[in-house]
Amino acid sequence: MERQVKRAFKYRFYPTDEQAAELSRTFGCVRLVYNKALDERTRAWYGEQRRIS
Repeated sequence: MERQVKRAFKYRFYPTDEQAAELSRTFGCVRLVYNKALDERTRAWYGEQRRIS
């Protein structure tokens, strides 16, 4: 039996003010899209017992 070694790496970066602002905007958009999709799935399930993938 072959044994596989699992490894993990942690990285940290220090964004400039411009990069931090862009990341903040990006994550804000992602959060908005995720919440809208979650709301649509929830409404479909409780309203029609329909699953959305």
